[in-house]
Amino acid sequence: MNKTLIIVDVQNDFSSEGALAVPEGEAVVPVINQIMPFFDFIIATKDWHPEGHASFASSHQRTPGDVIDLDGIPQILWPDHCVQGTKGADFIEGLDTDRINSVIYKGTDPGIDSYSSFFDNHKQKSTGLADLLISCDKHELYIVGLATDYCVQYTALDAVSLGFKTYVIQDACRGVNQRPGDDDVAFYEMSKAGCLLILSSDLPLNQA
Repeated sequence: MNKTLIIVDVQNDFSSEGALAVPEGEAVVPVINQIMPFFDFIIATKDWHPEGHASFASSHQRTPGDVIDLDGIPQILWPDHCVQGTKGADFIEGLDTDRINSVIYKGTDPGIDSYSSFFDNHKQKSTGLADLLISCDKHELYIVGLATDYCVQYTALDAVSLGFKTYVIQDACRGVNQRPGDDDVAFYEMSKAGCLLILSSDLPLNQA
């Protein structure tokens, strides 16, 4: 069975110095680069928001961290981040982009956020990721990236629900941790849903 690596949102605005800082976010880059040769297909995702996106606190004259109702679902408001075409939306420097086969853009609808790499938060629109994987006969996924407690978690949960065998490589992820331990809770929820939690050091055994 072909093994596919999905690199979730390893972008400048999610580095430790970024607009929506993930502590040690850039630390995932060397781990991801190290494991890339173990995969025959690599997909990276990007948050790719238009200016004035509905998830931005500035779009509502509110404070980052506030929660509003956005068309019937709770929406955490974030600092402006990963705006299309900006440096903040670029991959974190040092990521081996030459090995990436395809890039999936999410969060492009100005009125709907998209934590998952598969769907928007309303589950109304697909990013095309599932169709790409199915068309390429890719059914075993390994997920890494940023952030554990949001986009990685939602991507992994959707992957399992869509029937993909799903691994999450824990040391190649970092969490926002708005509340201490949110990343641990996220790993627990992913495991409970059927994701297999591994470390990068487990990969040579998995490839044997």
